[in-house]
Amino acid sequence: MRAEEMLRPRIKPEHGRYVTVDGNVRIGATVHGLGVEIEDPDGWVWVLIGALDGTRSPDEVLDVVLSDYPGVPAADAMQQLSDAGFLEDAGGPVPAELSKREQERYSRGVAFLRWIDQTARASSWDVQHRLRRSRVLLIGVGGVGGAVAQGLVASGVGQLHCVDSDTVELSNLNRQILFRESDIGKAKVDVAVTHLRELNSDVRVTSEQRRITGPADLAELLQSGYDLLALCADQPRSIRRWANRECLAAGLPWVVGGYHGPIVSGSLHGPGQGACWECLHDHEAEQAEMRLPPETTLESLAPRLPWHPVNVVSASLTGTLLTHFALAALTGAPPFEPGFRYEVNLVRLDASVSERITPRPECPVCGNAP
Repeated sequence: MRAEEMLRPRIKPEHGRYVTVDGNVRIGATVHGLGVEIEDPDGWVWVLIGALDGTRSPDEVLDVVLSDYPGVPAADAMQQLSDAGFLEDAGGPVPAELSKREQERYSRGVAFLRWIDQTARASSWDVQHRLRRSRVLLIGVGGVGGAVAQGLVASGVGQLHCVDSDTVELSNLNRQILFRESDIGKAKVDVAVTHLRELNSDVRVTSEQRRITGPADLAELLQSGYDLLALCADQPRSIRRWANRECLAAGLPWVVGGYHGPIVSGSLHGPGQGACWECLHDHEAEQAEMRLPPETTLESLAPRLPWHPVNVVSASLTGTLLTHFALAALTGAPPFEPGFRYEVNLVRLDASVSERITPRPECPVCGNAP
């Protein structure tokens, strides 16, 4: 948005600003990735920032600066602040679709999204409004999926459709915090809909008890016109490859994650934007320096148990990562570029990894291979 089109431009209140001891101006400098430092030898940038307090029109802001500093490029600087995401329109209207009740409910979340948003918008409520209009398909309502479902519903996604085939079991309750002891024996999706609607009645939550048996099942589900897929199921074993290909065919962004003991991870993928899931997965497998003896595979080293070792931390943290990636994909705040994988090691927090590669030419999904 052009700064000159705003009614009353102001620096977003979340962005602290000050003049450094050597005379430069810092905005948002307490948060790595958002803060910038601007050289200001004559002092007019600081005057501009002070005038951008939400009480003046763009012309009035420029008058304040140019009256003391004629000829300086104040209009260009104001536009650069807008382009960098530091400005909002204090006079921008709240979208009519957002009720007073919703404005109160989401007020803290809107402030957070405004802080991390780096896109010029007409109103600080535009991001929330965009989320309200979004439709998400969630497959798998277990420990990870339950955390994603609660996060999206609490945040105000417009519609969430949950798909799962299982019933609640006692052994689920060590990490699947969407469920209670009284839910044991009931279909997970039925219980999920009840609890999620109680969490936020302004969100449309629907479900179906269904098992995914092949790519055709995914293709059929995606035909309903969703804005994002959150894949939180790990069975059948090929479901992630199916999702990778069906989402590419549908032009749909998707998030996926999981845990391997203390290693939790999540990734965001978008058609034509960075490496697909198969690129990242196969690259990681090829690059692993395991020095395995002959006839030994990574799969053979997995714990010899009939279940995955997991607790509420590993499941919920995975779900929280996916929720963050999903919100970013749906709203653009923050502006993540798809095609990455983020991993947290719960044993060694200093060993957390963010991985991004270019699409592999030999990849049958997003590369140049036929």
